[in-house]
Amino acid sequence: MTAPASAPLTASPGALAGIRVLDISRILGGPYCGQILGDHGADVLKVEPPQGDDTRTWGPPFKDGVASYYHGLNRNKRVQHLNLSTGEGRSALLALLAEADVLIENFKTGTMERWGIGYDELSKRFPRLVWCRVSGFGADGPLGALPGYDAAVQAMTGIMSVNGEADGGPMRVGLPVVDMVTGLNAVIGVLLALQERQRSGQGQFVEAALYDSGLSLLHPHAANWFLDGRTPQRTGNAHPNIYPYDALATGTDTIFVAVGNDGQFASFCRCIGLPDLAQDERYRHAGGRSVHREGLKQLLEAALADFDGRTLVGQLMAAGVPSAPVLSVDAALTHPHTAHRSMVVEMEGGYRGVGSPVKLSRTPASYRHAPLTPGDGFLEIDPAAG
Repeated sequence: MTAPASAPLTASPGALAGIRVLDISRILGGPYCGQILGDHGADVLKVEPPQGDDTRTWGPPFKDGVASYYHGLNRNKRVQHLNLSTGEGRSALLALLAEADVLIENFKTGTMERWGIGYDELSKRFPRLVWCRVSGFGADGPLGALPGYDAAVQAMTGIMSVNGEADGGPMRVGLPVVDMVTGLNAVIGVLLALQERQRSGQGQFVEAALYDSGLSLLHPHAANWFLDGRTPQRTGNAHPNIYPYDALATGTDTIFVAVGNDGQFASFCRCIGLPDLAQDERYRHAGGRSVHREGLKQLLEAALADFDGRTLVGQLMAAGVPSAPVLSVDAALTHPHTAHRSMVVEMEGGYRGVGSPVKLSRTPASYRHAPLTPGDGFLEIDPAAG
């Protein structure tokens, strides 16, 4: 594998140039939202408590005393330390809000209201402000105002119940998928509110809750339950509705085959030397393949035992059958296509991170500043500068 290539450090002003964001959130969802906005040109000031964001300590590994977890979520941001529990800190925050278009926060529900700087108060003072709150469960209702972390919300929203092997127990998805999607939903909400502000001249309150985001990820399990009432079960790597859409063993390693229609299944069967299998009435159509999946899997893996997995993936892809080798994280990040898509960012000082997945033709993302480490202090950056 080749070494990661740098994403271009473009001088584009970015789609959000001129938008000022005050990010007073911590941990993941809020900071991820702020980083995405910053990648696309917004001037983002991250306000942290005197001791810093909790994720600065979530390691090892560490670089210059700051954990990798923090490095992955906080590039393209200036940083200022404020103690918002004090009057002086809140006064400084109000001065910053006078110049801000967007506020991102994820304080425990009621905290900012108790400090006298809740949305009801500040929306009168700053009527154009878009206020984005990231929370676990929202402010009210049976679970309102309760704390929420990714894994706990995965458990509560049913995600863990459908993740894992059929004969195993519930399993957390191996990355903070609820937190990440909540951050993306926060970005969507902020952009929608900014667009609406163009018409009305008014800001509004945007809420992105982990609980809502977790439930929104349940497709197709929710759709299946709504339709037939059966409680969705774990199916391991296999898809609950279609087959083969599964990890399959070959003679050398495991590959993933994702057959979505009858034509792809016929092509798959030809590639593995079983053309007649596509005409078998049990397997000819998607519904039958799903119903008879256990017998079909045995037939397929018996045939695949004679194949080199990587070679077969190339043949399948050339034949229009979606498939892939099962790569490790390091293999994925050093894959030539990862470099081609500019999905690894490198900056001076040794920073490396995952690039923006949103590609714009005239105003692409830019990577202007690595996450700040102790001693950097308050650093001004011009979002339009390269």
